[in-house]
Amino acid sequence: MQLSQRLGVNRVVLALSLARMTDALGNSMMIIVLPLYVAQMPTIAEKLPPTLLIGILISIYGIINIVGQPLMGALTDRFGNRKQIILSGLILMAGATCSFTLATRFSQLVLIRALQGVGVALAVPATLALMTSATVRATRGGSMGLYSTMRLVGFSIGPLLSGLLYEKFGFGTVFLVGTGMVLLSAGLVYLWVDESNLPVRAKSLKTERFRIFEREIWSNKILGLGAATTSMALAYSMMAALENEFNVRLDQTAVGFGLAFSALTIGRMLVQFPLGRLSDRIGRKPVILAGLILMAPATMALGLVGSTLALTGVRFVQGIASAAIAAPTLALVGDLSPVGGEARQMAVVTTGFFAGTSLGPLIAGSLAVYSFELPFFLGGLFALLGALVVYRTVSEEAA
Repeated sequence: MQLSQRLGVNRVVLALSLARMTDALGNSMMIIVLPLYVAQMPTIAEKLPPTLLIGILISIYGIINIVGQPLMGALTDRFGNRKQIILSGLILMAGATCSFTLATRFSQLVLIRALQGVGVALAVPATLALMTSATVRATRGGSMGLYSTMRLVGFSIGPLLSGLLYEKFGFGTVFLVGTGMVLLSAGLVYLWVDESNLPVRAKSLKTERFRIFEREIWSNKILGLGAATTSMALAYSMMAALENEFNVRLDQTAVGFGLAFSALTIGRMLVQFPLGRLSDRIGRKPVILAGLILMAPATMALGLVGSTLALTGVRFVQGIASAAIAAPTLALVGDLSPVGGEARQMAVVTTGFFAGTSLGPLIAGSLAVYSFELPFFLGGLFALLGALVVYRTVSEEAA
């Protein structure tokens, strides 16, 4: 057997992983420039604090994904043309990103950001459904690990490239390069992904009528895996809301916070693929449980660290924990997916991720008013609760 087959890497997996890297790069470029773009807006930006406006932009993107991904997953399962739906989502994202160059009002930014969210909601469940069809159970963990790692690479490079381009050339160049990255992603999917040789999985459930919320699709196992992803994302996203408090407590600069914050991504990139492959060998559930259990004390420790070095180390551990949860969870959802229901089931997990990243900063910002340590202890408890839910509801055998 060839090395690529043993690792679960084929043409479709590689194409979708590279495409995810490039569109993540293009989308993450917005993280740096949108707050700056809002701050220089006339009209409404003079009447409301920029922090509130930025929060609205971040929230609308998350809300659209939370609501839209289950619907778009159902659309994918209903019509089955996953490649076309991915391309539609990417082209919508590219068009929205390019439209930032024309925006002159905050209301226009909100509309454009919402369109970006719709594009992501279209592309992500369809991509993961296609990944499921293009992989086999014995190597799916490694395939999902590669996909997740490539996404993180793009997400890490994007903000850095955005900052450099903004300082040198300004907003317009950032938006146009971001647009080009998303279009490159669409090109990779169009040229390299051939869906004709994959199993025909859409519209195959034996039901009289297609339903979005079908009991066979929304099983306790899948909901349990969605809860695991939500608790993971909630736990590690709490830190984002408390940058100023960390800097004061640890007597550090924004650079120190940024390095510590990025340690999670570095840790996850280093071990995501190996842990995905480990789940192929020993099973998904043990790896997921280990990740959630490790996430609990690591999250609690964030409220107790006394130095930038300690903060960086704890975030690195959180990265390892999240790697143990993410790829095996996607792989297990793929393993359990009935024919024609992959996109809806994948949407449960991806929606859980967006819900967690939206709730984490909100909970942290609210509870830190009373105690800095409290939100992180609560985040650790959520991780343990996620582990309990997985232990009680999830098995690796298809129903």
